[in-house]
Amino acid sequence: MIVKLARGTLRWTLIVITVFNALSAVAGGIAILATNGLGMPLSMLKNGPFNSFTAPGIILLVVVGGSQVVSGVLLLMRKESAYVWTSIAGFGIVIWIFVEVAIIEATAWLQVLYFSTGLAQLIAVVVLLGVVHWLPRIPLSGVPREGDRAPQAR
Repeated sequence: MIVKLARGTLRWTLIVITVFNALSAVAGGIAILATNGLGMPLSMLKNGPFNSFTAPGIILLVVVGGSQVVSGVLLLMRKESAYVWTSIAGFGIVIWIFVEVAIIEATAWLQVLYFSTGLAQLIAVVVLLGVVHWLPRIPLSGVPREGDRAPQAR
């Protein structure tokens, strides 16, 4: 009972984080494209391969935001592939932040926030997949597959 409650709470937490990341990345990408950088000086890109904010805006919108949207939809639909997509989305946002910090050579609280949410996605997937011994994996579909561990009574 407690394991099922913990899994459900963690699953919904993962959904909330994923939807938050999806909305933020899509809105951020659109805003960067619409405003040519949200008022940020072009000099912020001097250490990177970009000479305008167009490519970073597209990457944020399509790659980061798109993977988060796909992940969120699959999580809500309880599809088994949701965990793979959530891992991809989590790694995507973490890599985005690493590259962003390297290019602009500065760190802001938003970067810490999004790095943390990406890391939280990755940790939640590891836990929900049953990699940790104290929380066995239960498939999203509710139908056990061969090799899935059954919950152990305590």
